[in-house]
Amino acid sequence: MAGKSMAMYIFSFLTRVLLGRTKATTNIDAKPTQRFANIAKTSLEGFSSETLVFDFEGTLLRSSSLFPYFMLVAFEAGGFLRGLVLLLAYPFACMLNQETMLSMMVFVCFVGVSRESFRLGSAVLPKFFLEDLGREAFDGVMAFGQRVAVTRLPRVMVEEFLKEWLGVDTVVGREVAVFRGRFTGLMEKNEARPQLIRLLGEGRLMGSRATCVGCFSEPWPFDHHQLLAHCKEVYMVSPAEKRNWQLLPREKYPKPLIFHDGKLAFRPTPLATLAMFMWLPLGLPLSILRVTLGVLLPLSISGLVLAMTGMQTTVSKPQNPNFDPNPLANSTKGILYACNHKTLLDPIFLSFALKKPLAAAIYSLSPFNEAISPIQTVRLARDRERDTKLMRQALGHSDLVVCPEGTTCRERYLLRFSPLFARVSKDIVPVAIDVGVSMFYGSTARGPKCWDPVFHCMNPNPSYTLQILEKLSTSCTCEGGGKSEVEVANYVQSQIAGALGFECTLLTRKNKYMVLAGNDGRVKSTN
Repeated sequence: MAGKSMAMYIFSFLTRVLLGRTKATTNIDAKPTQRFANIAKTSLEGFSSETLVFDFEGTLLRSSSLFPYFMLVAFEAGGFLRGLVLLLAYPFACMLNQETMLSMMVFVCFVGVSRESFRLGSAVLPKFFLEDLGREAFDGVMAFGQRVAVTRLPRVMVEEFLKEWLGVDTVVGREVAVFRGRFTGLMEKNEARPQLIRLLGEGRLMGSRATCVGCFSEPWPFDHHQLLAHCKEVYMVSPAEKRNWQLLPREKYPKPLIFHDGKLAFRPTPLATLAMFMWLPLGLPLSILRVTLGVLLPLSISGLVLAMTGMQTTVSKPQNPNFDPNPLANSTKGILYACNHKTLLDPIFLSFALKKPLAAAIYSLSPFNEAISPIQTVRLARDRERDTKLMRQALGHSDLVVCPEGTTCRERYLLRFSPLFARVSKDIVPVAIDVGVSMFYGSTARGPKCWDPVFHCMNPNPSYTLQILEKLSTSCTCEGGGKSEVEVANYVQSQIAGALGFECTLLTRKNKYMVLAGNDGRVKSTN
């Protein structure tokens, strides 16, 4: 009998561990609970002096799957190979219980990754978290004066987002162990419940115990009885509720989403990720073909041939009948084209649009990209007098393209325009550029930038839209109108923003790189 009982116990244990059939306790008798929908019917102003303890994934995120966030970590930290390993392991992970599944995905994503260089929690993941927030849940959570988040994800993935974007005061979660500066992939012991109970019991949160409110999803993330003893109310979030939530609109984000990094331009659900890997055997050769055609073919036909490969280019020019696409024939000095910056390919596509070679002013273009560029490049040194001289020399031989933002911006914002270009020439033509991608971004702040054009061309149907605006009147320039360089730069920025429907900002490349890469974005000269 003893042997039979032991066998039954082992069988029961294996069933719970391998198949995840542990039933959640629902007999809540310590304190009655309320559905989270009820909070929307209550005056939200009444919660401003209270503390909310909430389950981040179960309360705020509409999607119940954590796979997209782990795929972002795997792909951005380890490339295609690590992403493929995670995708292949995911079906087997789904057969395990929730805790074992989580541990497996953490191991695949983090093992061997450098801790010091890991910035995905602030540079990549916030965009995808924001796009998955439920509006109703967000309104309810933000109504509380103090917020404590409990997370099942590793803290390194969510802590910066919760604190910087949602104003969370305390994040309760587990860390990934580090050995000699690299993640081991192993989650530390789960101390979330004791840590949270200790915070509540010691009164270290704002207010007294009577002002603490809990909000969790079904099933409960841990033993509820101890938590309920410290909360005056507990709200529950059911899967049915979450399905009816609306996504949080961009205008309700706590602050504008201007900077984000990473290669993936789509939400990597299992099916979307599978589609990406199925596309790669065709997409990579197609990208190489597109780059080769763009480098070798004459500019007069490059745009047409690339369009036959699926690259869409839309060009609009001024309605002015006096617009001259080849001003050097009638002038001793070229035109200066001032563009907003989307990818490294901006000057090349402008050359395609005008069907003539241009010179491009550059700062930190990689030697490989510079070597294969189909147009002339003018490498600047970030020295005001020297750069002015270099650009004036270039204008004596050809038209010149400059991107005064100094770096790319993916969202519908323009960074501050450096005013240097305004003193170089009085013949300035603003060019508004927008880019459309569906799979990969062609611009990054971290890692080698020589692959950026390859990733852009790897999209199935990337698009470029160029609006060549009216040339600035003489009265709006420094030489002819007596305007300051800053006034001219701001005017050009506003013209381009108006044409694209973008918003002007005073942010600079330094602001971008400090957020995304933790540095000022300067690259040491190799000269």
